[in-house]
Amino acid sequence: MESALYDSLQPPASAPAVVSRKTVAVIINGSAGSGHDDRAASALRDKFAAAGCVATVILASSGEQMIECARQALRDQVDVVVAGGGDGTINAVASVVAGSKVAFGVLPLGTLNHFAKDVGVPLGLDEAVRNIATGTLVAVDVGEVNGRIFLNNSGLGLYPDIVHDREKQQSRLGRGKWPAAVWATVAALRRYPFLKLTLCIKGHNHLRTTPFVFIGNNEYSMTGLSIGARSSLQDGLLSVYVAQRPGRLGLLRFGWRALCGRLAAEADFDAMLCDQFAITTGHKRLRVATDGEVTVMRTPLQYKIRPGDLQVIVPPTARSATASAPGRA
Repeated sequence: MESALYDSLQPPASAPAVVSRKTVAVIINGSAGSGHDDRAASALRDKFAAAGCVATVILASSGEQMIECARQALRDQVDVVVAGGGDGTINAVASVVAGSKVAFGVLPLGTLNHFAKDVGVPLGLDEAVRNIATGTLVAVDVGEVNGRIFLNNSGLGLYPDIVHDREKQQSRLGRGKWPAAVWATVAALRRYPFLKLTLCIKGHNHLRTTPFVFIGNNEYSMTGLSIGARSSLQDGLLSVYVAQRPGRLGLLRFGWRALCGRLAAEADFDAMLCDQFAITTGHKRLRVATDGEVTVMRTPLQYKIRPGDLQVIVPPTARSATASAPGRA
């Protein structure tokens, strides 16, 4: 990988100034489907060059490779580490960059691109490249559960179970993503699963029997028909939504809307805000979703917010919209 190839020079007064160019490591999810190949990587390098950056583009074939490439980029002391893909890819690369104070860039190449939308990163590729070249830094919070970060949200219960079942059907039966999701949701409805858990928040224990727990990095809006965007990623808070016990039809609604990123904003949730909390259950291990990726974790689950731990490049006009607490970035 290329490290800092262009240093600032001090030329004689009579010579034109030599401008230092940003060195950028761009880590792309190469397994995401068509359009992520060597030809696309070459075209992307050209886009960065035209924007005044020296870019190394890596097509990673797995989450583990994304993480190792991000670590190498930090060792190479590049100016910017960029993640290109969906929210899972953004999470994988950010998990290495968070806490390093190195600038983090986003190329939103996924379907939903929740994080990019919430921080104000342009969704068009050319505009996103220009943003990385010319944008400003803003320090945003990240959530953490048992040492694993999430930029958007984490989930327990119905949602990670459906995702796990969906991925098994995709790999074993060759079903497409959405047909597999339908079958996985139906299977969850038949099981009628509920978690008995205790949330320890600010010294108080809250006992719940629930099909679904949603934990957000900062507060999600609960208006209209869905959990929507966040007005800030700098308030230093986790939002906790615990679904109350519905019937089978309500359970189906929860599962499907959770999978689509649309949770009902009715009187179906207990909602709390805090900077850290713990979840205990009778299970030694639980499936936990973080930004759509499912991991089996040991209990108890320890959640906390890491304020201002990720330096994200955003357009100057997006900086004020990202922050509700001036001076944190």
